[in-house]
Amino acid sequence: MMTLSPVRETFLIFLRLGLTAFGGPIAHLGYFREEFVHRRRWLSDAAYADLVALCQFLPGPASSQVGLALGLQRAGYRGALAAWCGFTLPSAILLILFAIGLVEFGDRLPGGLIAGLKIVAVAVVAQAVWGMAKSLCPDWPRRVLALAAAAFLLALPSAWSQIGVIVVGGLIGLSLKQSGITTPGEALAAGIGRRAASLWLLLFFLGLAGLPLLAQAFPGQALALVDAFYRAGALVFGGGHVVLPLLQAETVAPGWIGSETFLAGYGAAQAVPGPLFTFAAFLGAAGNLAPNGWGGGLLALAAIFLPAFLLVAGALPFWDALRTNQRARAALAGVNAVVVGILLAALYDPVWTSAIHGPLELLLAALAFAALMFGKQAPWRVVAGCALAGALLL
Repeated sequence: MMTLSPVRETFLIFLRLGLTAFGGPIAHLGYFREEFVHRRRWLSDAAYADLVALCQFLPGPASSQVGLALGLQRAGYRGALAAWCGFTLPSAILLILFAIGLVEFGDRLPGGLIAGLKIVAVAVVAQAVWGMAKSLCPDWPRRVLALAAAAFLLALPSAWSQIGVIVVGGLIGLSLKQSGITTPGEALAAGIGRRAASLWLLLFFLGLAGLPLLAQAFPGQALALVDAFYRAGALVFGGGHVVLPLLQAETVAPGWIGSETFLAGYGAAQAVPGPLFTFAAFLGAAGNLAPNGWGGGLLALAAIFLPAFLLVAGALPFWDALRTNQRARAALAGVNAVVVGILLAALYDPVWTSAIHGPLELLLAALAFAALMFGKQAPWRVVAGCALAGALLL
């Protein structure tokens, strides 16, 4: 049996996830946890929660940043690139093809099929909440903290609320008993030193400050496109749907793309697997001005994800050193409990509220959850089954 190199192995694993991971960023975190914590044991549940907490702090697409960090840990910079390509390109290619052939392609996939994909997201997120709560909320103080975080986010849903509860969770964690705090597991930095990390962070801020100046000094659609999508990837906290208003302002307002085309692309983005940030590929390809088509799509895609790589590579070494400090571990125990609360809030809104509208949807979600939890079925099989059931029954 041929042994795959770490880079090729990383690419193939993330390619499969990129072809099957429906349901948005919260569901993606569930898929990642099942694949890399439980099945392959690349890292522990606590280390994975540390990684999720870091990426929740950073602006940009949180699930893609977790994927980049996993690839970086497994196989260095080439591993990060392999993880990004595998997870991102399937949906990006589909959306570029949709943009190019919009009239011939039609509006979107059948409604029942999309409904089935939303239902499986309920099961995936519920499984993630259950598993992470068992390991990260072992006592009542952390359970109460998780429930309070979920209640607060449901009452005041916003990206800033999410960041706020993480900060508060860390402060409350400082008062937790030291005996209840686990020691950190394997390193997350994947061999990146602080000097290299500082360079990546410097490049991130140079891009954020320098691209607008370059776009003004050298007028042209290509540079304006890079500036707009880099800024969207660098400044949006919460990822996923949060980026849509900014993308609309950057592309529809200046006349790069019509509002009807924008909404058609948004509909298509809900029907493909992988990160929602690949919607940028559609916008770049469907633009009225050159570069568009394949060139514009790939340029917009690279620009919106570039800040994610720079931030992950820049933050991981400092995060890894910080989490080995005992007081930092105490704070992180509170943050991890809040991460469970964040997932719990997301399980209800938007995952549950957008997917479960009656007894039939509830039954399908329960069957999918049972298949994942008790049947130990591969996530892609459950996705395929729910999609087929939705197309036939809903």
